[in-house]
Amino acid sequence: MSSIRVEGGKKLHGRIKISGSKNSCLALMAGAALGREDVVLTKAPANTDVQIMAALLREIGVQVEEKTPGVIVINGAKLRNTLIPHELARKLRASFYLSGLFLARLGKAEVPLPGGCFLGPRPVDFHIKGFQALGARVAIEHGLMKAILPRPTGNRIFINRRSMGTTINLMLLAVLAEGTTILENAAREPEIVDLAVLLNSM
Repeated sequence: MSSIRVEGGKKLHGRIKISGSKNSCLALMAGAALGREDVVLTKAPANTDVQIMAALLREIGVQVEEKTPGVIVINGAKLRNTLIPHELARKLRASFYLSGLFLARLGKAEVPLPGGCFLGPRPVDFHIKGFQALGARVAIEHGLMKAILPRPTGNRIFINRRSMGTTINLMLLAVLAEGTTILENAAREPEIVDLAVLLNSM
């Protein structure tokens, strides 16, 4: 077995450039697409997952442009309800955030069940229960989640298991719902705070 030997006693010095959080960026990209005007995200990481999310958003009509390295401009004015490619969705767990985006903006969604995780199955039951609590009719057919929600209405939702993905998806949907939505047992990661700041600023 190989080993690493570290000898101390020397001062560390130098500079490194820290990029933004990948998980925050993915949630913010979906949130930015809710709007019909330019939203500028800075410190976006140069990451494969971010590139996949950008490709998915372009597939559904969202304008995504990288102005300079780390700066992404997103405009959801031309969002359309198009089935996203399965091969892209399978590569990215966060592709399921598009279901909340579709339901909030267009009132219907047809989204492939997500992939991108090699730690075993991660069911989307909590997402679906939350969508239903806001008035959606949901069915799972042939690897797709199909949902219809003509008029999202606020509600009080208890998330049975604290889940960052579920919290993000319900925030994306609830922000355009009529009335107030309260999420109990919501996730509290920094990504949630980042998304809340963005949504409040739009």
